[in-house]
Amino acid sequence: MTATPMIELQSIGKTFNQFVALKPTSLAIEQGEFLTLLGPSGSGKSTLLNLISGAYSSSSGKILLKGKDITSAPPRDREIGMVFQNYALMPHLSAFDNVAYPLRVRGVAKAQIHTRVMDALKRVGLAGFEQRKPKQLSGGQQQRVGIARCIVYSPSIILMDEPLGALDKNMREQMQDEIKTLHREIGTTFIYVTHDQEEALNMSDRICLMNEGGIVQLGTPDDLYFRPVNAFAARFIGESNLLAGSALSATEVRLKNGQVYSVAGHPALVPGQAYELLLRPERVRIVAPGQGGAMARGTVAGVAFIGSLTTLTVNLPDGSALKLKTTSLPSQNRPQPGEAIDLCWAPEDFIVLGAEPPATPRHLAAPDAVGYSSVISRA
Repeated sequence: MTATPMIELQSIGKTFNQFVALKPTSLAIEQGEFLTLLGPSGSGKSTLLNLISGAYSSSSGKILLKGKDITSAPPRDREIGMVFQNYALMPHLSAFDNVAYPLRVRGVAKAQIHTRVMDALKRVGLAGFEQRKPKQLSGGQQQRVGIARCIVYSPSIILMDEPLGALDKNMREQMQDEIKTLHREIGTTFIYVTHDQEEALNMSDRICLMNEGGIVQLGTPDDLYFRPVNAFAARFIGESNLLAGSALSATEVRLKNGQVYSVAGHPALVPGQAYELLLRPERVRIVAPGQGGAMARGTVAGVAFIGSLTTLTVNLPDGSALKLKTTSLPSQNRPQPGEAIDLCWAPEDFIVLGAEPPATPRHLAAPDAVGYSSVISRA
């Protein structure tokens, strides 16, 4: 018998006048799962989060929480907590009183409030900070207060809307680790919104990649990075070289520049059908001139040194360019702009993408549109 999902969306959609903010979408999220809604601005991820929280009413579909229909339930009756990017702390209240606020409005006894607030502050590493006002706390500490205020009343689901967007890089990375640890410890279902691909890959059990008001791909971080379903997913998750062409045979693709590459090890291709080959920059290697095995020769156009890694942009004779990423060496040992280098990779390093279907317009759809599911799966 299949367990009931913690939350299930059944063709849930949202329109504003004639604009489709979210196409009817179906999605099931399991108990204790860390699911990230990832995508560019305007992709529909925040709309989806607001529908789950009750901040928006839906135009179509249902939302089930542990099998119970909460589509029309007010936010306070949804057993859902929210952590905001701007913290949303009350500046005149101490950290203790900010965290205690949701318990007080729920009529929890004073003795229980003290115990639960102190436990929540301890969980987020703020024991001893309970009397400080928000202005006496760093950005990271304020964010922890926001998280403590959310977990103190034990919601079934915790929603996080770009909670780390206002923090610097080092603090973001620290808070990512702390949120992951907190998730493991309390076992609550987390739904997390971000446009940062590295954050999503680092933190998630599954990623729901969105664009143009619908789900492009749903899967594990490995699925999205190593098995993207289309060129948008390939470009959005990680860096990519995309080479367009058509199948010459079941195992070969002829690019538009006439170059033929083997893609042995992949499912058989359909001769004549259009494909794109995805080649991740870290799979491209430099080989010594005349060593053999070179797949391309080009001229270094750009060098980006980013500490442990260096990214090279290499112009090819046909006018196209490839990016490669390699472990950094001292500057005197790194290829320099204008230098000719040979590149190689293995046939299995290619990821073969099929031709993309036409985009679905986001306007002229009726508010009660049905029959469209934006969940895309792979066989």
